[in-house]
Amino acid sequence: MSLDTVQRQLASHIRNPEKVAGPEGLEPRRLKIYQDLFYKNIENFIANGFPILRSLIADDPWHQMVRDFMVHHQCHTPYFLEISQEFLLYLQNQRQAQATDPLFMQELAHYEWVELALDVADEDVASFDGDTEGDLLAGLPQVSPLAWSLAYQFPVHKIGVEYQPTEAAEQPTFLIVYRNRQDQVGFMEANSVTARLLELLQEEGAHSGEQVLQQVAQEMQHPDPQQVVAGGLAILQQLQSLDIILGTK
Repeated sequence: MSLDTVQRQLASHIRNPEKVAGPEGLEPRRLKIYQDLFYKNIENFIANGFPILRSLIADDPWHQMVRDFMVHHQCHTPYFLEISQEFLLYLQNQRQAQATDPLFMQELAHYEWVELALDVADEDVASFDGDTEGDLLAGLPQVSPLAWSLAYQFPVHKIGVEYQPTEAAEQPTFLIVYRNRQDQVGFMEANSVTARLLELLQEEGAHSGEQVLQQVAQEMQHPDPQQVVAGGLAILQQLQSLDIILGTK
């Protein structure tokens, strides 16, 4: 056999040793070393990337899921740091739901991946060239590229061994996950108004903080828009204190 054929057969065997035979002439003991090495490394990266999810799934179904990921998902990156993203894609697109799967599994996995993705993101908010002391109403508030506004059907930030919801909540959970200037990843529980405010601030086109809040008030059909502006200013100040808003331009 050609070297390419041997390599492909070896790779297929390592992914699925129970169903794919290894290349002829290779000692089973040596093949077992490669099997264990690959599996343990990949399983370790996934377990470390999704620690809450791992703590909620028993050993047997967990290892069956990791093996299924290795067998059926074709990764498109050679970087170890991106194994978590590939595993998330597997859960979203290829995972065949099992009776042991928590209903919130995909959302929890996404939330845990977001924390990792922000932790290793390349953007540098410390070099922001706007006005960090600018007027948040008159100026154009600048949302950090390291602040992601998210909405989930489950309160993923509360899920753990002691709390595992069995059905989606009536109202979505809004979270802002961010990395601040000290490179610390955190989250802020928000509401639909704050989520909409951030969405408008991130749209293309220059809009002052007051213009955006006036639009929010109009969408809410609030009888007193100035009350919304006043309350919105407090929200903008809170967002800036967390480095979710970096300043104004």
